[in-house]
Amino acid sequence: MSLVSSNKVDTNRHEFEVSVDGESFKKAINTVYKKQVKNINIPGFRKGKAPKSVIEKMYGKEVFYEDAMQDLYPKALQDAIDEAGVRIVNDKIDLDVTEVSEDGFTFKAVVTTYPEIAIDGYKGIEIEAVSAEVTEEKINEEIDKARQRASSIAEVEDRPAQDGDITVIDFEGFMNGEAFEGGKGENYNLTIGSGSFIPGFEEQIIGHTKDEEFTINVTFPEDYQVDELAGQPAEFKIKLHEIKTRILPDLDDDFVQDVSEASTVEEYKAEIAKNLEEDLKKERDADIENKLVDVLVEKVEGEIPQAMYENKIDDMIREFDMRVRAQGLDLETYMQYAGLSQDDLRAQYEDEAEKRVKIRLALEKIAEIENIEADDEALEEEYSKIAEQYKMEIDQVKSLIPASELKKDVAVSKAMDFVKENANIK
Repeated sequence: MSLVSSNKVDTNRHEFEVSVDGESFKKAINTVYKKQVKNINIPGFRKGKAPKSVIEKMYGKEVFYEDAMQDLYPKALQDAIDEAGVRIVNDKIDLDVTEVSEDGFTFKAVVTTYPEIAIDGYKGIEIEAVSAEVTEEKINEEIDKARQRASSIAEVEDRPAQDGDITVIDFEGFMNGEAFEGGKGENYNLTIGSGSFIPGFEEQIIGHTKDEEFTINVTFPEDYQVDELAGQPAEFKIKLHEIKTRILPDLDDDFVQDVSEASTVEEYKAEIAKNLEEDLKKERDADIENKLVDVLVEKVEGEIPQAMYENKIDDMIREFDMRVRAQGLDLETYMQYAGLSQDDLRAQYEDEAEKRVKIRLALEKIAEIENIEADDEALEEEYSKIAEQYKMEIDQVKSLIPASELKKDVAVSKAMDFVKENANIK
């Protein structure tokens, strides 16, 4: 098998002319014969025992050619691609046999290739990242969350409802004096200030007392999900059954010892500060990377084959399918529940798929320009990380992930580090 010619025929389209020698072709024909002969009936021979020469005489010498060529195409084409040093995209391949005989055959194949892209201005990118500073305010916010989790609920008998109270109400909504569908509820737990009801509703419960009946007036938002109600005024009749309040524990050493390993309030605050420092640093790093990605994606220049986007959408749907199956559903059932068609599902991933394809191409190009490569030490480190992540033996990981592919991933990661190091981050 040999590469006869290799030519770019269009943007991201490449044509190979490949010749397969007679010896390889004859071996493939014999292999096909051995597979198919058991299903061939020839008068005078037991089924499956007819000689190849007899079958060829009866049906023509070319009887096994097509299947033999189908067996030889993949390797012959891959060898040609490797020899030409062209990187192809998983896409439709146009094949055309130009010559065939018992001495071999020649075919042409047109494939989709990786785009030739350009990227400039990836050094000195200016971004403003979220702050990783641990402030007293942030520490107090974490303490308040812990106190909320440890809080208790008590009924209120001696005062009207106020902001933050938990109320138990009956309500029924009317428009133009007529009750509307979906506007009624009984013994509903509503926390005032939660924003779970339409604007203006919760605030009008403030000041009313237990067992009181009253009316409130609101206007539905213009973008309300029910068209008939959007932008319309409505009246709600309310019966206030209960008022409850959340009692927070005091911030003292006893509370601290109940919710943490610390012994004192000061130790607890120091523990929170340490955890916050780690969390905020991770948030800042993620924010920096996301903002750099957005900038790099916009800097990519070149015609990218649609097949690359479609392949990435396929990958993302497979990932989603695995997550859905882990929850006991299959993708088809999920789509039925969600009222989604295959096209709807694919459309949901279009923007993210485009972003992922472009950032990969951008970072690969930066790695090429800056001569960023993965050395053996970095490669081994990456294999070790994967093995640890998936609880596998490192040799097993190596058998599943070719070093050539993992080197590309490591180089892409190093390219992102390079962009970060050369960015102007505020």
